[in-house]
Formats: sequence, structure tokens, C-alpha cells
Amino acid sequence: MKKVLTNDLTLYFTSEFPKKFSTKVSRHRALLGIGGNVGNVPRRFKKLLQTLKNNPRIRVIQSTPILKNPPFGYVEQSDFFNSLLVIDTSLSPKALLYTLLYLEKRFKRKRTFKNAPRTLDIDIIFYDDIVMQSKDLTIPHPHWFERESVLIPLCLMEV
Repeated sequence: MKKVLTNDLTLYFTSEFPKKFSTKVSRHRALLGIGGNVGNVPRRFKKLLQTLKNNPRIRVIQSTPILKNPPFGYVEQSDFFNSLLVIDTSLSPKALLYTLLYLEKRFKRKRTFKNAPRTLDIDIIFYDDIVMQSKDLTIPHPHWFERESVLIPLCLMEV
């Protein structure tokens, strides 16, 4: 099912997006932003979800609907599909980052230039109540509050 919000924004609802998988949080809670605009992104999201569910250090708690939205930065590319995932994890913020970078690579992400088209992008938006800034990782994500791709799904999240 899909719901058109504006000419540029469309929400997609599938069997896995949105869904509440668990309410139990026993380790660390993180909010991940996922996105992509190369190939069949909704199908890739489903495969990513299965991959995350198979990781013993990560438990998927919830997903949001998938938002189709225009690109920003480099605009001469296809629209993006984006969603949010709430996870429970035993990984530290840096270990989670390295796990997510590995997954991006496994799903054929190529980093050719800033804001380039991509098969999969996974960002850590929040991790518990941690505020940190290092060369590799900034939490909360520095631009989360400026992006419809985060704000709209976040507003639709079940609390």
C-alpha cells in the first residue's frame, strides 16, 4: 500500500515496514536511518532486516514505513527510499558503526562522491542518550533534524 503525502513524498507500507518486532530492550537502544536509490531498494531493505535479525548482537525492535523522497545535495539522481529501524544491541557505538559499514559494503555500496547514488546507506541517528563526536562518528547524527527522510518516519513511529 502507498500513501502520497505531496508530489515529492510518498509513504510505502509493506509487511515488514512498519512493524513492531519486540518491545524488550535490555542492552543499548539505537535508531538507524536506512536509505538507498539504486536498484530495488525496498527488497534490499527486507534483506537487510533479515540480516540484522540474524545477528546475535542486534535485535530489531521496530521499523517505520518506507518514505520515497527526492535527493538532496547532488540532485541529479533518482529519488531515495528511506526508513528508520529501532534496534537493541550489545555493540558499542563504534562497533555498531563498523558493523553497519560492513553491511553497506556487503550490499554493494560504492562511495564515489558525497551524496552519490547508493545501494544502501545506514546511519546511526541516536544511540541511547549518548552525545559524542569523533573523526569516524557523531551521535546524534549531525543533520537528522533537517531531513524529511528522518523526520517524517520518526513522526509515524509507535512509541
